[in-house]
Parts: sequence; C-alpha cells; structure tokens
Amino acid sequence: MAKPEGLDPPRPRQYSCDVLVVGGGPTGSAASYWLASEGIDVLCVEKKHFPREKTCGDGLTPRSVRQLRDMGLESALAESHRYEGLRSVAFGRELEMQWPRHPDFPSYGYTITRFNLDQIVNEHAAKAGAVVWQGAEAVEPLSPPHSVTALGARRAGGAVVIDKERDTRTDVRARYVIVADGSLSRFGRSLGSLRDRAYPQGMAIRGYFRSPRHDDAYIESHLDIRDRSGKVVPGYGWIFPLGDGRVNVGIGLLSTSERWKGLNTTKLMEEFVAFAPRSWCISPATACSVPTGGRLPMGLSVRPRVGGDFLLAGDAAGAINPFNGEGIAYGWETGRIAARAVTRALASESEAAAAAGLASYEAELEREYARYYAIARAFVKVIEDPRIMRSLVAAGMVVPPAMRGVLRIMANLNRRDRRVGFDALYRGLVKLSEARDSHLGYSAPAGWPQR
Repeated sequence: MAKPEGLDPPRPRQYSCDVLVVGGGPTGSAASYWLASEGIDVLCVEKKHFPREKTCGDGLTPRSVRQLRDMGLESALAESHRYEGLRSVAFGRELEMQWPRHPDFPSYGYTITRFNLDQIVNEHAAKAGAVVWQGAEAVEPLSPPHSVTALGARRAGGAVVIDKERDTRTDVRARYVIVADGSLSRFGRSLGSLRDRAYPQGMAIRGYFRSPRHDDAYIESHLDIRDRSGKVVPGYGWIFPLGDGRVNVGIGLLSTSERWKGLNTTKLMEEFVAFAPRSWCISPATACSVPTGGRLPMGLSVRPRVGGDFLLAGDAAGAINPFNGEGIAYGWETGRIAARAVTRALASESEAAAAAGLASYEAELEREYARYYAIARAFVKVIEDPRIMRSLVAAGMVVPPAMRGVLRIMANLNRRDRRVGFDALYRGLVKLSEARDSHLGYSAPAGWPQR
C-alpha cells in the first residue's frame, strides 16, 4: 500500500544517528523499540509502507507472545484470535495437544496476519522514540568495501538510503547498524555475509481461504504431505484459523538434500488443499488470494553476523528454527539481543571495549540457540529419508505423551528446571551433540546452554 505524499517531512541529503536499523519487520522493529526505550538515537528504515503483505503462517507461539508481552503489546492482540494448542493430523489419525505449561512462557498463542502485526510493532517502536522512515530502502553501506576498523573488522559506516517515490538519496551516517532486512538480506550480502548451503533451508507457500472453522481453538498441522509419487516429504501442511472468517493454509518444507530441491511447492499446495479435511471447506472456490511463497534460511546459517560496526539479526542472520520453520519469535528475540549488544558498545569508552560489546551478541546467540539448532539440523537430516519420516510420525501419532514431548522440543519450550520425561530426553540429546562435537574436535563456547 503506497503512502500518500506529504505525511512525512522531506528526506534530508545527510542524516546522522547512533544506530541505523535496516528493515522494519519483526526483527528491526523489536531492535528499534528496545534501543529507543533506552533513550538511544535510532533510525529504522523500511523499504515498504505499512500495512503491507508478508508471506507467513501468521501464527504466534508462546515464545512470540512472551516477546510481545515484554514489549507491552499483548493487549494490542485483544481482537486477534487466541488459540490453545496444536492439532496434529497424519495417516488417518489426529491428536489435539495444548501448549505445555512453562514458567517463562504462556500456554496459549495468537493468530494475526503480518499485514496487521508488523504495523503494530513498528508503530510501537516509533512511540518509544525511534525515528521510522517508510518507503526508504538501504541499498548499500556508506563506507567503501575496504573500510575496516583499527582491529581489522569490516565497517558499514551507515547506509545509502533511497526513497524511490520521492527520488531522493540520503547518506545516513550511523555509529552502528543492525541489519534486519529479511531472508534475502541484500544489505547483509553487501557486507560479505553469506548463507552456509550445508545448513537447512526451508521453502514455504501460503494462501487465505474462507472457512466456517475460522475460529477453531487449535491450529492444525498435517505431517504426512506427499509429492506426486505419493512419498511423504520432509515438511508439513498447516491450517491456521484467523478468527475473521478466514484461515491461513500453507505448506512448509525443511531440507538440506538436493533431491528435495526440485519439489514444486505450488503443486504440493494444490494437492494439500484438495485433500484437506472437508470440514474446513477450503478449495479454489473459497480462496481469498493467490498463494505466495518464499525461502527460509535456518539454524543460524548466515555468517559473519558481526562486523566492525554492524550486526545481522532475525531472518537476515538465518535465525529461523529448523524444527518447525518458526521465524517471528526468533526475529523479536535476536532483535532484542542485538539491541543489548549495541547498547553495550555505545556505552564503551574504547574501540576495544566497543568491539567486545558487539561480540557479546554472537556469544549470546551461541548460548541461547547454537546447541538447540545443532540438534534441529540433525533432526532435519534424519527426516529427509521418507521411510524414517513415515515411521517416526506414524509411531508418534499412537503415543500421545510422546507427541506432546516432541511438540515441546520443536517449539523450543524445554524446561531447564526439570530432569524427567522429554526434558530429560532433550538434555540427553544435548549431551550426545556435545560428545559428537568433542569427537570431531569442535569446542562449544563457555556457558553453552543445557536447555
């Protein structure tokens, strides 16, 4: 949606700030909010105008709700659809599972379109004091490619920001830059960051449909989606009720293997819609939109994530959870972590101390996610074999406690304070992962979590 001219002051040719945030989606808006809340001079540039469409499942898990609550935004979801858990469907069986009780996260979630959600969070950042430019794209770093700090790290210096509608260019000078421009991250690539192709990458496609079950109490996940030959593929189909007469319907694939990269997600989507439970009443006749898709870099697959004066966060850092393709919670979380690191750097009195402040970002990512994501990546490799995928899902569907435990692990809701059941199993997987790395000569950072 184009924003009418004249609502914002003209873009200046030169602009200076303490922190430039590239991207106004979940990650960039969260980083901007937390920085502005500390009284830091932050500019957030977003190349589109809010509200705008975004390909997503539109489901907020308990991890996401926790971040919204911490930003003081849960009340903004009062009109959104609240749901209680997940319904898994596979091989003729279905199992309803409520979100588990957890001391740090709520036991419910919400569904809300990104068309509405991203504007809510971005406006919240602006109310906290962040300057927001919409319709403004950071096209390249301000510093030349060979610019480095005294410690030899690549510098951004800020960014060249283009407003195509006004045909203006602004040189934005910033002490620090947080790169949060999404999964393609053109700005991140211009700084030399690349995705490790050995890591899993997801593919997703979604559309909206009218449905009488639009206010169902559970989001639904189908674990037996198949290709044209009838083989189960590594991924899932979803039907997420939005509470407004519509449901979000989509397909997500999780893979590192070349053999799955030729799959046509549009065809899989058509087949999923055709064979979905009739009670949802989804069909081409009830479609509200043309399905759209995208690629999802996962498991902290993008490096480097820290430069001399910049950090990559959210999808731009490949922070999506490989277990389930969830990205919003990790966008908000890594945006918050990035804001903390930049705040430390700004408070430093020497270049070495500032570099250590930025480096704390990478250390915190490692502590919070690295071991969990290592296990998730191993899981993705296992389920790429259709026979194993089918056996695991079929077995899990007849053992409800097992599926509930798997849900807790896949949603990253493991309990640190418990040593029984699937929390104990997960701790065992952590130990196995550590032992494997030790055998291969890898060393985990100090303080690697026992989640």
